Amino acid sequence: MTAETQTVCAPLPSKAIFPLKQHIGVPAVPIVKRGDRVKVGTKIAEAGGFVSSPIFSSVSGRVEKIENVFDATGYRVPAIIVDVEGDEWEDTIDRTDKTESLTDHPELTPEKIVNGVKDAGITGMGGAGFPTYIKLLPPKNTKIDAVVINGVECEPYITSDYRLMIEHADEIIVGIELIMKAVSAPKAYIGIEINKPKAISLFISKTKKISSVEVVALKKRYPQGGEKQLVDAVLGREVPPPPAIPSSVGAIVQNVGTAYAVYQAVMKNKPLFERYTTVTGKNLGRPQNFLVRMGTPIHNLINICGGLPDGDVKLIAGGPMMGKALVSETVPVCKGTNCVTILSGAESKRMNPQPCIRCAKCVSACPMGLEPYLIAALSAKKQWERLEQEFITSCIECGSCQYTCPAHRPLLDNIRTGKSVVMKLVKSRKQEQLKDVK
Repeated sequence: MTAETQTVCAPLPSKAIFPLKQHIGVPAVPIVKRGDRVKVGTKIAEAGGFVSSPIFSSVSGRVEKIENVFDATGYRVPAIIVDVEGDEWEDTIDRTDKTESLTDHPELTPEKIVNGVKDAGITGMGGAGFPTYIKLLPPKNTKIDAVVINGVECEPYITSDYRLMIEHADEIIVGIELIMKAVSAPKAYIGIEINKPKAISLFISKTKKISSVEVVALKKRYPQGGEKQLVDAVLGREVPPPPAIPSSVGAIVQNVGTAYAVYQAVMKNKPLFERYTTVTGKNLGRPQNFLVRMGTPIHNLINICGGLPDGDVKLIAGGPMMGKALVSETVPVCKGTNCVTILSGAESKRMNPQPCIRCAKCVSACPMGLEPYLIAALSAKKQWERLEQEFITSCIECGSCQYTCPAHRPLLDNIRTGKSVVMKLVKSRKQEQLKDVK
């Protein structure tokens, strides 16, 4: 629908909205106040802790206020609102089109690369939103021998990563080399599904003289974009259940959008304040891929695409499988907004749930080897300890179980609730253990 459509730059909004929590971890802390002038690239909020990330203005103008707004989770969160005036950038940002190479910058040590990524506020661009610099600091005594780049984009409708790969392959490759140097990895693998032959051939031609970077063509399979699934598909390594992560088996995974952001941060001194985003839907007049400044309300993009279709519609931040329904068109584009999907009422209507018939289709569909029918039932009954024993934290929330359920049971809804509670209990227990040690 949008795969072969050239990306367009979205116009600036009249007001930009910057939620302080655009990442996993602690929300950012405002460092501006009402009336302050900002430029494009001005830091407006600093990281609130180790697992956190700063936020930068994507526009120039004046801070109107700091107040609670709806974000993609459906909750009200604190946000900085800026009245847009002109388009004045910070002088420190390199806005030239020259593609920098790693060989031209021998001064870039692993420490400088990591600090550049940290200072630029880069988080995972595939949707998870984990602060990227932490991934570039694997646990001590961990040897990273492979960087796996996620160019899979396996969820329906979303094409923002594909367009980024087609339009900025050179910069992505330099970003990959920077990531490799940061973690001292000798090899990188770019995983791309075979339904993207143009991207595969492009990256093969671009890397044919780079022996340390290999393109891996993968079968079309959902949810292959998950970290653990991608490590298995590309490297043949199985990542154990949490707390194990890809670095436990010698790999780190980064999205192609993240690699591009790393390039811009380290080579162009450009903080993360804009991204590629797909706005799509079967009944949308003109679906598009946008290069959009963060803070732009999504209704601005929808209007460019012809406006909301007539009748009942459902707005989703993300794709139809893993995305979350939006409560308002005023929700802004943030660091993790890779797509806005608009479904018609018929597409989004849920069937009435029926009793589970124990067909085990959800078990067969689960990429993590879980028993979704069981953990969904345990979650509904609030049996949190049993849920932890059943590895609910391994769930990647791909939605395959609910999609395949012939009884139309709300499996993912219940699992998400249970997973959230269990993760809070685990975190609380770890904090208590640390207190005891002290």
